[in-house]
Amino acid sequence: MQNEDAKSAHILDAALPVLVRYGFQKTTMADIARAAGISRASLYLAFTSKEELFRAGSTRAHMRTMAEVEAALARTGDVVDRIAAAISAFQEGLIVPFGRSENAKELFEANMDLAKDITVAARSKLLELLAKALAEARSRGEIDLDMTKAEPTDLAALIAAAMDGIKHNYSADGSCDNAMQLLMRILRGAIDVTATWPHTAGHRRRGDNHTP
Repeated sequence: MQNEDAKSAHILDAALPVLVRYGFQKTTMADIARAAGISRASLYLAFTSKEELFRAGSTRAHMRTMAEVEAALARTGDVVDRIAAAISAFQEGLIVPFGRSENAKELFEANMDLAKDITVAARSKLLELLAKALAEARSRGEIDLDMTKAEPTDLAALIAAAMDGIKHNYSADGSCDNAMQLLMRILRGAIDVTATWPHTAGHRRRGDNHTP
Protein backbone atom coordinates (compact mmCIF):
# COMPACT_ATOMS: atom_id res chain seq x y z
CA MET A 1 0.00 0.00 0.00
CA GLN A 2 2.83 2.39 0.85
CA ASN A 3 4.52 1.71 -2.49
CA GLU A 4 1.21 2.24 -4.30
CA ASP A 5 0.67 5.51 -2.44
CA ALA A 6 4.17 6.66 -3.37
CA LYS A 7 3.50 5.77 -7.00
CA SER A 8 0.21 7.67 -7.02
CA ALA A 9 1.87 10.69 -5.40
CA HIS A 10 4.62 10.63 -8.02
CA ILE A 11 2.04 10.54 -10.81
CA LEU A 12 0.04 13.41 -9.31
CA ASP A 13 3.20 15.48 -8.89
CA ALA A 14 4.09 14.88 -12.53
CA ALA A 15 0.55 15.57 -13.75
CA LEU A 16 0.17 19.03 -12.21
CA PRO A 17 2.61 20.95 -14.45
CA VAL A 18 1.23 19.14 -17.50
CA LEU A 19 -2.31 20.19 -16.64
CA VAL A 20 -1.17 23.74 -15.93
CA ARG A 21 0.57 23.93 -19.30
CA TYR A 22 -2.06 22.31 -21.52
CA GLY A 23 -5.31 22.55 -19.57
CA PHE A 24 -7.58 19.66 -18.69
CA GLN A 25 -9.14 19.04 -22.10
CA LYS A 26 -5.90 18.98 -24.09
CA THR A 27 -3.91 16.93 -21.57
CA THR A 28 -3.89 13.23 -22.37
CA MET A 29 -3.05 10.24 -20.21
CA ALA A 30 -0.09 9.68 -22.53
CA ASP A 31 1.18 13.17 -21.67
CA ILE A 32 0.93 12.40 -17.97
CA ALA A 33 2.57 8.99 -18.32
CA ARG A 34 5.44 10.57 -20.25
CA ALA A 35 5.89 13.25 -17.59
CA ALA A 36 5.88 10.64 -14.85
CA GLY A 37 8.34 8.44 -16.70
CA ILE A 38 6.05 5.43 -16.73
CA SER A 39 4.10 3.50 -19.35
CA ARG A 40 0.47 4.25 -20.08
CA ALA A 41 -0.39 0.74 -18.86
CA SER A 42 1.27 1.49 -15.53
CA LEU A 43 -0.57 4.80 -15.31
CA TYR A 44 -3.93 3.11 -15.92
CA LEU A 45 -3.20 0.67 -13.10
CA ALA A 46 -3.06 3.64 -10.73
CA PHE A 47 -5.82 5.77 -12.27
CA THR A 48 -8.45 4.43 -14.63
CA SER A 49 -9.12 7.79 -16.26
CA LYS A 50 -7.94 11.40 -16.48
CA GLU A 51 -11.03 12.39 -14.52
CA GLU A 52 -10.18 10.04 -11.67
CA LEU A 53 -6.60 11.33 -11.62
CA PHE A 54 -7.75 14.95 -11.54
CA ARG A 55 -10.15 14.28 -8.68
CA ALA A 56 -7.41 12.51 -6.75
CA GLY A 57 -5.15 15.50 -7.24
CA SER A 58 -7.87 17.86 -6.06
CA THR A 59 -8.51 15.71 -2.99
CA ARG A 60 -4.84 15.71 -2.08
CA ALA A 61 -4.43 19.44 -2.66
CA HIS A 62 -7.45 20.29 -0.53
CA MET A 63 -6.40 17.99 2.32
CA ARG A 64 -2.89 19.42 2.41
CA THR A 65 -4.07 22.99 2.13
CA MET A 66 -6.72 22.76 4.83
CA ALA A 67 -4.16 21.22 7.20
CA GLU A 68 -1.94 24.25 6.60
CA VAL A 69 -4.89 26.61 7.09
CA GLU A 70 -5.73 24.97 10.42
CA ALA A 71 -2.10 25.16 11.51
CA ALA A 72 -1.93 28.87 10.65
CA LEU A 73 -5.05 29.66 12.63
CA ALA A 74 -3.93 27.53 15.57
CA ARG A 75 -0.82 29.63 16.12
CA THR A 76 -0.57 32.15 18.91
CA GLY A 77 -0.60 35.86 18.25
CA ASP A 78 -2.69 38.48 16.52
CA VAL A 79 -5.86 37.07 15.00
CA VAL A 80 -5.67 39.22 11.85
CA ASP A 81 -2.11 38.05 11.23
CA ARG A 82 -3.24 34.45 11.68
CA ILE A 83 -6.14 34.94 9.30
CA ALA A 84 -3.80 36.51 6.75
CA ALA A 85 -1.47 33.50 7.06
CA ALA A 86 -4.41 31.12 6.66
CA ILE A 87 -5.66 32.93 3.56
CA SER A 88 -2.15 32.91 2.11
CA ALA A 89 -1.92 29.14 2.70
CA PHE A 90 -5.30 28.64 1.04
CA GLN A 91 -4.29 30.67 -2.00
CA GLU A 92 -0.87 29.05 -2.33
CA GLY A 93 -2.34 25.57 -2.12
CA LEU A 94 -5.46 25.90 -4.24
CA ILE A 95 -5.33 29.04 -6.37
CA VAL A 96 -1.72 29.83 -7.26
CA PRO A 97 -0.88 26.45 -8.93
CA PHE A 98 -3.62 26.94 -11.54
CA GLY A 99 -4.02 30.69 -11.32
CA ARG A 100 -0.85 31.50 -13.23
CA SER A 101 -1.81 29.24 -16.10
CA GLU A 102 -3.34 30.47 -19.33
CA ASN A 103 -5.79 27.64 -18.78
CA ALA A 104 -6.79 28.77 -15.29
CA LYS A 105 -10.48 29.30 -16.07
CA GLU A 106 -10.82 25.87 -17.64
CA LEU A 107 -8.96 24.18 -14.80
CA PHE A 108 -11.09 25.83 -12.12
CA GLU A 109 -14.20 24.82 -14.06
CA ALA A 110 -12.91 21.25 -14.39
CA ASN A 111 -12.36 21.17 -10.65
CA MET A 112 -15.95 22.23 -10.01
CA ASP A 113 -17.20 19.61 -12.49
CA LEU A 114 -15.12 16.75 -11.10
CA ALA A 115 -14.54 17.66 -7.46
CA LYS A 116 -17.27 20.09 -6.47
CA ASP A 117 -18.06 18.21 -3.27
CA ILE A 118 -14.42 18.37 -2.18
CA THR A 119 -14.18 22.07 -3.00
CA VAL A 120 -17.44 22.97 -1.25
CA ALA A 121 -16.47 20.99 1.84
CA ALA A 122 -13.11 22.76 2.04
CA ARG A 123 -14.72 26.17 1.66
CA SER A 124 -17.24 25.35 4.38
CA LYS A 125 -14.40 24.26 6.63
CA LEU A 126 -12.53 27.48 5.90
CA LEU A 127 -15.59 29.55 6.86
CA GLU A 128 -15.95 27.55 10.05
CA LEU A 129 -12.30 28.00 11.01
CA LEU A 130 -12.26 31.73 10.27
CA ALA A 131 -15.46 32.31 12.22
CA LYS A 132 -14.11 30.30 15.15
CA ALA A 133 -10.86 32.29 15.23
CA LEU A 134 -12.76 35.58 15.18
CA ALA A 135 -15.23 34.44 17.84
CA GLU A 136 -12.45 33.30 20.15
CA ALA A 137 -10.56 36.57 19.67
CA ARG A 138 -13.73 38.50 20.51
CA SER A 139 -14.33 36.44 23.64
CA ARG A 140 -10.79 37.25 24.80
CA GLY A 141 -11.36 40.95 24.21
CA GLU A 142 -8.74 41.14 21.47
CA ILE A 143 -11.16 42.46 18.87
CA ASP A 144 -14.41 44.40 18.91
CA LEU A 145 -17.11 43.80 16.31
CA ASP A 146 -19.43 46.60 17.39
CA MET A 147 -18.25 48.94 14.65
CA THR A 148 -18.94 46.36 11.95
CA LYS A 149 -22.32 45.34 13.40
CA ALA A 150 -21.43 41.87 12.20
CA GLU A 151 -20.98 38.44 13.68
CA PRO A 152 -17.86 36.29 13.18
CA THR A 153 -19.71 34.18 10.61
CA ASP A 154 -20.55 37.31 8.62
CA LEU A 155 -16.92 38.46 8.53
CA ALA A 156 -15.74 34.96 7.62
CA ALA A 157 -18.17 34.91 4.68
CA LEU A 158 -16.97 38.35 3.56
CA ILE A 159 -13.33 37.25 3.62
CA ALA A 160 -14.16 34.11 1.63
CA ALA A 161 -16.16 36.13 -0.90
CA ALA A 162 -13.18 38.44 -1.39
CA MET A 163 -11.00 35.38 -1.97
CA ASP A 164 -13.42 34.12 -4.62
CA GLY A 165 -13.19 37.42 -6.44
CA ILE A 166 -9.42 37.37 -6.30
CA LYS A 167 -9.33 33.81 -7.62
CA HIS A 168 -11.22 34.84 -10.75
CA ASN A 169 -8.96 37.84 -11.29
CA TYR A 170 -5.64 36.23 -10.38
CA SER A 171 -2.51 37.68 -11.95
CA ALA A 172 1.17 37.06 -11.39
CA ASP A 173 2.05 40.74 -11.05
CA GLY A 174 1.23 40.83 -7.33
CA SER A 175 -1.93 42.95 -7.69
CA CYS A 176 -4.07 40.25 -6.11
CA ASP A 177 -1.64 39.88 -3.21
CA ASN A 178 -1.92 43.62 -2.73
CA ALA A 179 -5.70 43.34 -2.76
CA MET A 180 -5.66 40.74 0.02
CA GLN A 181 -3.24 42.85 2.05
CA LEU A 182 -5.59 45.79 1.67
CA LEU A 183 -8.51 43.65 2.83
CA MET A 184 -6.55 42.61 5.93
CA ARG A 185 -5.73 46.24 6.72
CA ILE A 186 -9.38 47.18 6.42
CA LEU A 187 -10.35 44.22 8.59
CA ARG A 188 -7.82 45.20 11.23
CA GLY A 189 -9.00 48.79 11.26
CA ALA A 190 -12.60 47.67 11.71
CA ILE A 191 -12.17 45.07 14.46
CA ASP A 192 -8.77 45.41 16.12
CA VAL A 193 -8.99 46.96 19.57
CA THR A 194 -5.45 48.33 19.40
CA ALA A 195 -6.10 49.93 16.01
CA THR A 196 -9.44 51.44 16.96
CA TRP A 197 -9.15 52.24 20.64
CA PRO A 198 -5.41 52.44 21.42
CA HIS A 199 -5.87 54.05 24.82
CA THR A 200 -8.09 51.28 26.13
CA ALA A 201 -6.43 48.37 24.39
CA GLY A 202 -4.64 47.08 27.46
CA HIS A 203 -7.85 46.95 29.46
CA ARG A 204 -9.88 45.38 26.67
CA ARG A 205 -7.29 42.68 26.06
CA ARG A 206 -7.40 41.68 29.70
CA GLY A 207 -11.18 41.59 29.68
CA ASP A 208 -11.43 44.73 31.86
CA ASN A 209 -14.58 46.61 30.98
CA HIS A 210 -13.66 49.70 33.00
CA THR A 211 -12.38 52.76 31.20
CA PRO A 212 -9.02 54.18 32.45
